[in-house]
Amino acid sequence: MSIPLPPSFTYRRIDVDGVGINCAVGGDGPPLLLLHGYPQTHVIWHRVAPLLLAEHTVVLTDLRGYGDSDKPASSDGDPEYAKRAMAADQLGVMAALGFDRFAVAGHDRGGRVAHRLALDAPGAVTALAVLDIVPTRHALDHADKDFGLGYFHWFFLAAGHGIPERLIGNDPEYWITTRMRARHHGGAEFDPAAVAEYVRCYSDPAAIAASCADYRAAAGIDLVHDSADAVAGNVVEAPLLALWGEHSFVGRSYDVLEVWRDYARTVSGAALPADHYLPEEAPGQVADALREFLAAEMIG
Repeated sequence: MSIPLPPSFTYRRIDVDGVGINCAVGGDGPPLLLLHGYPQTHVIWHRVAPLLLAEHTVVLTDLRGYGDSDKPASSDGDPEYAKRAMAADQLGVMAALGFDRFAVAGHDRGGRVAHRLALDAPGAVTALAVLDIVPTRHALDHADKDFGLGYFHWFFLAAGHGIPERLIGNDPEYWITTRMRARHHGGAEFDPAAVAEYVRCYSDPAAIAASCADYRAAAGIDLVHDSADAVAGNVVEAPLLALWGEHSFVGRSYDVLEVWRDYARTVSGAALPADHYLPEEAPGQVADALREFLAAEMIG
């Protein structure tokens, strides 16, 4: 099966301080960086990105550790997979493409990278959209039984001693497809070609190890960085759009806009008729929301 992106996207590999980042670029207009979540790749945007090409230069990347981007080995404390390091990759990609200011939208893990990018490079990020997340710090500070059951993978993937790597490595296709099916409700069905691409990429033991390091960093070094921002009073200065699934754990468990108002100056957003995988389940609504949000910010 081929990757379900139109041929108008051109693939490039960009080296950022020794880490190769896989990216696809298409369209014309103000730049928009789209970041994927777990356990996907840039392909999660295959239904949304083509709808934005008329108004934007759309940049799709694989986060470090995912897809066909490099997967640095993790060291003690997992600094290689801190969201700060992953955000710096994306800033470097956009600079290499000639964009010193751009909008960014991220789903799931990509939303956490985008959040960190907006904090660390406020002069570069013109607008931020986060899909089906609340901030990591808020989620972990308010974790309870329901969170532990609904988001058990946060704790499983963060476990040490190679436990999740070994167990997932025994049958990565089963792990990916069951996680995705469990968080899908009422929207468009997953494209088999996209799922096959996720399985191909995630079947690499280095990708499994990297994603576990990503989650360990979230429970460790990322919280250190997030807490430092909280103490300093740093919040996202760019306008922020939050979208979430009305059937998702996030939608059921948080007052999403109120949570984000503690982390950003200007917040808007809405629930969409989906579960977690908004770009695949509700692509038209995601594209419309992004288009309207970004158009308003350009006018403003």
